[in-house]
Amino acid sequence: MTEQKSEQKNTREQLIMAGISELSERGIADFSVRRTANRCGVSCAAPYKHFKDKQSFIAEIITYINRKWDERQRAAAQTAEKTRQKLIAVCMEFIRFLVENPQYRAIIMLRHDERDERFNLLRGQLSRQTYQLVSKYCEEVNMPPDVRQRKTFIVRSLIYGAALMFDNGELEYTDENLRMVSQSLEREFDLP
Repeated sequence: MTEQKSEQKNTREQLIMAGISELSERGIADFSVRRTANRCGVSCAAPYKHFKDKQSFIAEIITYINRKWDERQRAAAQTAEKTRQKLIAVCMEFIRFLVENPQYRAIIMLRHDERDERFNLLRGQLSRQTYQLVSKYCEEVNMPPDVRQRKTFIVRSLIYGAALMFDNGELEYTDENLRMVSQSLEREFDLP
């Protein structure tokens, strides 16, 4: 890689990291490419060398978070053989991912009133594997669609609720409490 390409890659990565901070602090409606450039110490035109426009920049931030999560969920899924074990492993890893990366969680949880379809599709990719694992497990044990929908809701509620409770100090982020959450997930799949 030439020095110029390496420098461009570094600037792009710096912009994405600064964009994560900007987006998590300000949200989509108040996201500023100019402030993000200032955070990196580059000109306000520099981001446009890497991203077509503000929406493309935001999309790349979400894509970056998706890639980071994808790496972790693949590793978590490889620790188990059976669907239920994979499901619990991926759910627990998602909780860790959200707690250990509060800026990512802030972005994942953003409400976007403009309903930018691309943003919503990219953000939805984060939950896709968990949703697929819940569906697969429910199919394997012959749970009807209404039960599958309820299980998906409860699992996602446990993931986001636990991450939020760990982050705000309501629940201490310890191995013991992580086991409690894991047992709660397990118990949910023992219930009809």
